[in-house]
Amino acid sequence: MAPVPGSGLAKGLAVTLRTMTKKTVTAQYPDVQPELPPRSRGVIGLFEENCTVCMLCARECPDWCIYIDSHKETVPAAAPGGRERSRNVLDRFAIDFSLCMYCGICIEVCPFDALFWSPEFEYAETDIHELTHERDKLREWMWTVPAPPALDAGAEEPKELAAARKTADKLTAEAEKLAAQAAEAAQAEKLATEATEATEATEATEATGTTRTTAPDPSEPTGPQDGDA
Repeated sequence: MAPVPGSGLAKGLAVTLRTMTKKTVTAQYPDVQPELPPRSRGVIGLFEENCTVCMLCARECPDWCIYIDSHKETVPAAAPGGRERSRNVLDRFAIDFSLCMYCGICIEVCPFDALFWSPEFEYAETDIHELTHERDKLREWMWTVPAPPALDAGAEEPKELAAARKTADKLTAEAEKLAAQAAEAAQAEKLATEATEATEATEATEATGTTRTTAPDPSEPTGPQDGDA
């Protein structure tokens, strides 16, 4: 069936008429902040403690806008007879947001959850060179990252959370065991001290009684008397 001439124009005018009848709403930005969706892609926050300088994010970035510098440090052996280990220490982590296309690949490939999306979007600069933000600024944006959505009621507990809880319970049990052993040792030491003090007091009492029993009587004569042969 051939389209009716002018049907497209009529549809367009219908949209215009519906819009004209609606109340106009003006966003009062920047006085009123907009309500952004929970998964808005604003900037990338860095949780530095989780970064192991594996370089995966920098290698997978299609725009090569992530710059990472690091050095190695020697970690002493944890136990006598063990060997020293080396670890990477992060010196610089910067992202050039003038090149970033917000694809999120760096966040997806990070194996240690060191990068997160933040809804923060007010980071415009007058100079394009100032859009390269270092790790201090990325760390500040980390505090604007929203909390993750709650799990479904029937969802399984994450393996990481179960492992963390198991480790925490184990450490708590060990701490309670050590505290009980310390309390028992302190109680035993207290009893031993009291027993020692009681023994010493008994010995001192007996020694005093013996001394009083064997001491000479001042009323009895100690030398030869008159009339003794």
